[in-house]
Amino acid sequence: MIGKTRRTDTPSADAPRGVLHTHLGDGTFEHARQPPAPALAAFVEHYWCVRWDLRGRPPQPQETLPHPNVHLVVERGEARVWGVHDGRYRRVMEGRETVFGVKFAAGGFRALLRGPVGALANRSLPAREIFGDGIDAIAPAIPACSDIAAMAALVEPLLLANAPAPDPLAAQARALVAQAANDRDLLRAEQLAERAGMGLRALQRLFREYVGVSPKWVIARYRLHEAVAQLQAGRELAWAELALALGYYDQAHFIRDFRRLVGCGCAPADYARRQHTR
Repeated sequence: MIGKTRRTDTPSADAPRGVLHTHLGDGTFEHARQPPAPALAAFVEHYWCVRWDLRGRPPQPQETLPHPNVHLVVERGEARVWGVHDGRYRRVMEGRETVFGVKFAAGGFRALLRGPVGALANRSLPAREIFGDGIDAIAPAIPACSDIAAMAALVEPLLLANAPAPDPLAAQARALVAQAANDRDLLRAEQLAERAGMGLRALQRLFREYVGVSPKWVIARYRLHEAVAQLQAGRELAWAELALALGYYDQAHFIRDFRRLVGCGCAPADYARRQHTR
């Protein structure tokens, strides 16, 4: 398949949000996701795999606005754990590569890290520090797997062996992040604290310990994901109304944040135009 992206998500999986460039150039690209075993559902959100073949073609950049999740990433035979990246993530794709990942549920990695997830923000560490040497034995075999199901089958026994005991605070953090993601009327951390029945400072401590970023950041990130999705869908939008709907006091602040986080030096209207001009 040339010049297109082949998505092989499971039928129940939602389209990935936060991907800033939906139209890739000449080359072969694949993206797949798979849910974990039921025993891991409170701990792992899903497995993912990205493959590309750009041999003989120019490198291509891809950028994302990451979610508030920790990832185990296996690439080029090496496994690393990545904390939440609070800015824009940029990756230049070149040659032929396979990248496999485990997206942990929000709040779910605290027990494995044995410390505040915020300490892992914007950095990574060798996966063996969390999962032992077993992950290093598995990692080199990942690229040779035929599909994501085979990759998951290699990693899942290790995850099951390390699955933490149920933690009510982790479950609460996960539920609150889900509210921030799914409720478009939720615009301020104070609202989320009220719904949780706790003070704002207690909510901030919970997020720092279990999620890795602040509740304000999580809400803002998901509202920005919503804005990008609407622009990518080609919907006609009134920018002032959109800014207010996303929790901004005025259009100028929304456009400023959009330029800073989405990059490319463009306002939302310019970004939308680029998405549909190919």
